[in-house]
Amino acid sequence: MSGRQEVLGAEPDGAGELARRPVDPGPDPAELADEARLRPHRLEDFLGQPQLTEHLHIVLEAARRRGQVVDHLLFAGPPGLGKTTMAGIVAAEMGVGLRITSGPALVRSGDLAAILTDLQPGDVLFIDEIHRLPRPVEEVLYPAMEDFQLDILIGKGPTARSIRLDLPRFTLVGATTRIGLLTGPLRDRFGFLGRLDLYDVDSLAGIVLRAAGILGVAVDTGGARQIATRSRGTPRIGNRLLRRVRDFVEVRAEGAITASLAAEGLELFGVDELGLDKVDRAILDALCVRFSGRPVGLVTLAQCVGEEPDTIEDAYEPFLLQQGLLQRTPRGRVAAPNAYAHLGLDPAAADHPGSAPRLW
Repeated sequence: MSGRQEVLGAEPDGAGELARRPVDPGPDPAELADEARLRPHRLEDFLGQPQLTEHLHIVLEAARRRGQVVDHLLFAGPPGLGKTTMAGIVAAEMGVGLRITSGPALVRSGDLAAILTDLQPGDVLFIDEIHRLPRPVEEVLYPAMEDFQLDILIGKGPTARSIRLDLPRFTLVGATTRIGLLTGPLRDRFGFLGRLDLYDVDSLAGIVLRAAGILGVAVDTGGARQIATRSRGTPRIGNRLLRRVRDFVEVRAEGAITASLAAEGLELFGVDELGLDKVDRAILDALCVRFSGRPVGLVTLAQCVGEEPDTIEDAYEPFLLQQGLLQRTPRGRVAAPNAYAHLGLDPAAADHPGSAPRLW
């Protein structure tokens, strides 16, 4: 990808100093390196989200023809659908630099001011989890987005004075998993709002085949669709499952990844035909078996499966709700009929084997 790319954050005690440091590779640097390689860098290489890519193509092409910077863009949707990738594509298509930071990293207004004053004309500034920006930082962002100016307060007390600095015209790209937490004034300053939805199986199969080609993994169409079916509509999960099936085939089999080998490998790693993992099934088992279909509170459910309530609510419940396996009622969480069918249980039975005794 052309242009510069930096990852920016703030040291806790930097007093407004901007720290430049590489992305923390985490526990598996090789997988994160693969993830970066798998990201498409051009809009034409981005599979899925056809309506969004068409709209974005028009916005970028219009800006190119006018010789102007792109309007500020906001991408919303669940994790792993390509919001960060979209920011990189915008920078690559416009031939400008990409600067990356996140809402939680911008602790003070000086952190954001240091980034803004270091931008070059036309640069793309990407703020991940923008809904987590502190309010003082957000206030600094308003005039920067609208007027490309930065208000700075110099001094303290009676001698304090405010000066306004001109900024180069830039494009702010924000990403959020919870658009409802964005304040109205910030949301309204974006010129384009793109919503990323879960991918269908055909799009995910194409993404898996493309990733397999980049990673040098032999996989046929049936194997790619088997992985795509269990990817929960998320490319990031599909790429992760592809790597796990690759490992399985290298150790337990040989040749290309077929549908049967993909199914066998994913079952071994605890991913069933709907894409549910061990925790998903534990949630359904608690609702259907332990509590016999009665409503269960979030905290009680989290304690039963050994997870935090926020993790259950944010990471597991959305997919179970989308698949029609879970229902949220005023009294608590309830298993849907599809959950019983998936676990091989009879929803008409008053009590299932091994269920907890009724309390009333």
